[in-house]
Amino acid sequence: MKSKFSRRDILKIIGIAGSSAMLYPLISCAKNTDTETDKLTKNSSTSLNNNQTMLTRIIPSSGEQLPVVGLGTWKQFDVESTESMLQPLQEVLKIMVEYGGKVIDSSPMYGKSEQVIGDLTTEPGIADKLFYATKVWTSGEQNGIEQMEESMKKMNRKTMDLMQIHNLVDWKTHLKTLKNWKEENKIRYIGITHYTESFHDELKEIIKAEQIDFVQFNYSINVRNAEKTLLETAKDKGVAVIINEPYDKGNLFSAVKGKDLPEWSSEYDIKSWGQYFLKYIISHPAVTCVIPGTSNPKHLADNMAAGYGKIPDEDGRKKMIEYFEK
Repeated sequence: MKSKFSRRDILKIIGIAGSSAMLYPLISCAKNTDTETDKLTKNSSTSLNNNQTMLTRIIPSSGEQLPVVGLGTWKQFDVESTESMLQPLQEVLKIMVEYGGKVIDSSPMYGKSEQVIGDLTTEPGIADKLFYATKVWTSGEQNGIEQMEESMKKMNRKTMDLMQIHNLVDWKTHLKTLKNWKEENKIRYIGITHYTESFHDELKEIIKAEQIDFVQFNYSINVRNAEKTLLETAKDKGVAVIINEPYDKGNLFSAVKGKDLPEWSSEYDIKSWGQYFLKYIISHPAVTCVIPGTSNPKHLADNMAAGYGKIPDEDGRKKMIEYFEK
């Protein structure tokens, strides 16, 4: 379907959304202290107020730092270009930047998501502050090249920060292309992805054998297969980790509906169940960034807040699992 709004119309919507970010006040919480669990965590250079900054983790292959909470766009950004659809998404992007978030992850599989990202990041205040990640999701060398070129056009990127091979589709073919593109500075980083536990072993073997910058996979407090060997392998091989499905398709919220947070969760600056689940993930030292998806500005602010304050140590992680399972 053809967009109902021109680029000029979209820019007007961006202007409308700009003032709404102030509706969501910045959180106040303490800086993280150095712990054994978080040796790779550094303070972000983007300060929100006083000395409060989102935690960051290092991309091992480059030393670049990434904020630990980003944004997924599956379903949430696959919308028509109407004011009612675009305005909350623009608020989401603006609030993410205000909180120091950076990674925005998409794919050709996500319908209109790439185009919407491209349209809503035309404003300089947002465009240059994000880390753009998308994927190739097709078979064949030429098909892959054409699809990736189209993705870059839709997202208005001359250089893509991270190009990933989606669900390992024809990964050997695309990996050759991505290595060439990295040398030509068309992309900055190479990644592979999957969203099911059954492919964790294959992801592990690939990052052991190939020069991969990022690996993306599913991991949550109740789906912990990645803790067996995949997370540790990524850490040992110097591969950055992006986590998808952090809420296990919403199953986590169903499990705790009507339940109170434990009193001790305040020790880790946890103020919601969403932050409880995200902080469990972030507290693993192999995790670089987690990308919960949302189109709701308030939910986005809550997600971003998980990147602030203290994170659980190993004893805290065990306590979180025990409480959740009980």
